[in-house]
Formats: sequence, structure tokens, C-alpha cells
Amino acid sequence: MPDIVAFARWDPFRDLLTIQHRLERLSTGPQGWTPAIDLCETATAYVLTAELPGVTREQVRIDIRDGKLTLQGRREARVSCEQYHQVERGHGEFCRSVTLPLPVETAGIAAEMRDGVLTITVPKAREGGPRRVKVS
Repeated sequence: MPDIVAFARWDPFRDLLTIQHRLERLSTGPQGWTPAIDLCETATAYVLTAELPGVTREQVRIDIRDGKLTLQGRREARVSCEQYHQVERGHGEFCRSVTLPLPVETAGIAAEMRDGVLTITVPKAREGGPRRVKVS
């Protein structure tokens, strides 16, 4: 009987993204998944957006200290099952940190969650201090 060989299409970008996610998990500790984020700068503020589908405001924690913004939370598995055959939508704990160019105005930070996208606006300022941010 001849051997059966299965071929899989090679996707170098998928492999690079997988390696990046694994390295991020090693550097920030154990976590279940890594949400995608963007950080941009306007004339008056830094704006961070994060894709958090299936995460509620109450499941998100935002801290800023010494110019480092940390986004933490948890997304629960949507379906409870005995055996997964394919998992592409991560669940469990997550933690992302970014260093903001200084200085920032911590008192004016605002966070808004809409349609699974979290937007955090951090105004530029002369000095900043530690602060916890409430998601609206």
C-alpha cells in the first residue's frame, strides 16, 4: 500500500505572525491571546486602539505609569467543548504594554469601547503621573 502524503500551503506571513505572538507572550508573561493594537500620534494626543471583540468594559483594565500604558483583561471562551479541532480566536488572559513618548497628561486620559474596538486617548502634556483609567 503506498504512503499518503498531505501537502499544506506555506504562508510565510502567517508563520511570522505566529512567531511574533509567541515572542510577545514570552516577554510579557503567560496569557491566552494577544489583541491587535495601533498607536498613533496627533498634534495634541497619542491614540491607542485595540481590537477586543467579545470583551466587555468590565473585563478591561488600563494603567499608565512612567509613560508606559498597560492594557490587561480577559476574554472568556464563547463555546465550552471537550475537544477543539481548530482555534483561531484566542481567549483567556491578555496583557499589552506600550511606551508612550513623554510627556503625557494623565489626568486627561479617556477610554471608550465601541463595537469591539477600545480607543484610548492620551493628551500630550509637560508632566505625567500614575493613573488608572475607567473605560466608558
